[in-house]
Amino acid sequence: MSGDDANAKRAPMWDQDGVHEIYRSWRKLLDSYPGDRVLVAEAWVSPVERLVRYIRSDEMHQAFNFQYLQSAWRAEDLRAIITQSLQAAGSVGAPTTWVLSNHDVIRHASRFGYPAGTVLPHGIGIPDPQPDRELGLRRARAATLLMLGLPGSAYLYQGEELGLPEDVWLPDAARQDPTWLRSAHQARGRDGCRVPIPWAADAPSFGFGPTESSWLPQPDIWAQYALDRQHGVAGSTYELYPRGPAAAPGTRAGPGHPVLGYGARRRGRVPQRADRHPRLRQPVRPAGRAAGGYPADPVQRAAGAGWPGTAGCHRVGRRLIGPQSATPRRYGMSSMTPK
Repeated sequence: MSGDDANAKRAPMWDQDGVHEIYRSWRKLLDSYPGDRVLVAEAWVSPVERLVRYIRSDEMHQAFNFQYLQSAWRAEDLRAIITQSLQAAGSVGAPTTWVLSNHDVIRHASRFGYPAGTVLPHGIGIPDPQPDRELGLRRARAATLLMLGLPGSAYLYQGEELGLPEDVWLPDAARQDPTWLRSAHQARGRDGCRVPIPWAADAPSFGFGPTESSWLPQPDIWAQYALDRQHGVAGSTYELYPRGPAAAPGTRAGPGHPVLGYGARRRGRVPQRADRHPRLRQPVRPAGRAAGGYPADPVQRAAGAGWPGTAGCHRVGRRLIGPQSATPRRYGMSSMTPK
């Protein structure tokens, strides 16, 4: 199918080939300024071969991997999208990204509380089938360890480090997402993942503001997820994030691993990326150790010389950019074998 034919089949505001010329001009402008900056695409584009067009060397630096976010909690599904993502990003010499939640989707601690493959509505409310909160959190913690052990950049959505579930208790009368109105109250929308996060269990609005009011009402259950209830508490979800993949030292996964079938973990020096960033300072080594191991194919076969599909990583100033930094990036609202 020619470019013109393909564009004609897409909505006029969605993934048009002509936008790439615009993004190249943005990149030139960005690179004309001193200092280090990164362009990240929030592009709901599929298949992944279309998505990686946005992260070619003269366009964006990275793009959110929404296909990974949408993957079901099944080993074969996860393995397929991880392998596909690494190969696709590697085809354009870019790092892969990983993300589990953002401001447009049901929080993953709730999504994972349903049977794998469940088709969920656009937002969950009181009358809807409810997730298993305990199961969802257990799976969410396992998913975090997996994500932080993968080559690339991990993006964290505000509140996921607290293990926050979706606010399924939000009264319909309090909803503010235009989706709720535009759908004639059929789709509850995204308010459930946007409720202000809790900092202090006993403070007004759980520490979000000086009064009891918040722009969306917070459920009472938020108290048990508050930061001051988890900070410094061994085993809490909050303490899991700083430790990341190192939380499971000594874990090894052989070719017959029951979760993903990944091979043993590998460590080695990652090649430089001077072609992508002329201000390259020094190569970096893999950060931490993966809880589930690195994929045996295609990643494992290049131990000591970087990983195919990621083409290495580098340090720009104090920022790690590239496949094996495994450094989480936290974004807000502009984003091992549990059962």
